[in-house]
Amino acid sequence: MRMLLYGQLVSKVLCAAVRLGVPEALSGGGRRVAEVAREVGAHTVALHRLLRALASFDVVEEADGAFSLTSLGSTLLPDTPGTAHPTAMLLANEVGATWAEFDHTLRTGDSAFRHLHGSSLFDHLERQPERRTDFDLSQEAGLRLELDEIFEFVTFDRYQSIVDVGGGNGHLMCELLHRTPGSSGVILDLSGTVSLAEKRVAEEELTHRCTALAGDFFIEVSPGADLYILSHVLHDWGDEDAVKILRTCASAMPDSGRLMVIDLAMTSPTAPAGTSRAPGGGEGSRHLPALMDLYMLSLFGAAGGRERTTDEFVALLSRAGLDAEDISVLPSGMAVITARAHIS
Repeated sequence: MRMLLYGQLVSKVLCAAVRLGVPEALSGGGRRVAEVAREVGAHTVALHRLLRALASFDVVEEADGAFSLTSLGSTLLPDTPGTAHPTAMLLANEVGATWAEFDHTLRTGDSAFRHLHGSSLFDHLERQPERRTDFDLSQEAGLRLELDEIFEFVTFDRYQSIVDVGGGNGHLMCELLHRTPGSSGVILDLSGTVSLAEKRVAEEELTHRCTALAGDFFIEVSPGADLYILSHVLHDWGDEDAVKILRTCASAMPDSGRLMVIDLAMTSPTAPAGTSRAPGGGEGSRHLPALMDLYMLSLFGAAGGRERTTDEFVALLSRAGLDAEDISVLPSGMAVITARAHIS
């Protein structure tokens, strides 16, 4: 129990190390503490104690008085595939500070982030470009980790036209198009984000197959596509808003169209009939969705964004006039739910 109670210290130490640039300083191999301290501007004794603590969690290792990164620690480097660096930077600032006000959310159900910072998370990010960059990079890095798993278990070849609703900077769509050369795509997001998607599409040399459009998924999405994807979108919204988004997508779908929801799935004693669960996973696939749900609670409050069970996703789809026809829970705990318009 004491390890659980002290758990926040682990996060704080990791975030502090990233803010100072400690992982980058150790990236070249074993280095003495005094030399690293001079490079990153840290107190030598304090840094030594921090590195000893990180060694106990296999983030760094010590040999002959010199410290180096382990394979786990290397994920804190900015350029590592699936890097945790932008997530650490995000948690090192306003988002992480929100956890100190979590008791406010427990007492009132209101957003601890809004209580502490005076605005919603997304309004705050619009005013803080640096934090917005950390947020977007964190989302992209998480997606990089998911993509291989998603493409291992999900086939996209049958869909010729695909719309990524709330597609952010376009990373998912570009990767999807590279892997399914017979498909074309549309990335839909707010005007402030679409420019990033346009840039990525151009860099990936996909302008002949992909368009980035500014829009509001509460109002309208591009009609007539074979597949609409909502990847990590619904968890940002409460049930009523989530149903509105689903209804907007449903109204744009042709009779043969499909909607795919990709999101973490909370564990549940029951699961909808037909749910397939891929082998693998472990404690992380059970703990991460539960912790992310509390993370969402602190950011958005009890009526806002949340992680859901597959049962809860199916209920939302049903309210929007959609029937789930395939539900897959991947080893990481990610759920991929494919739905079609309700057949009377």
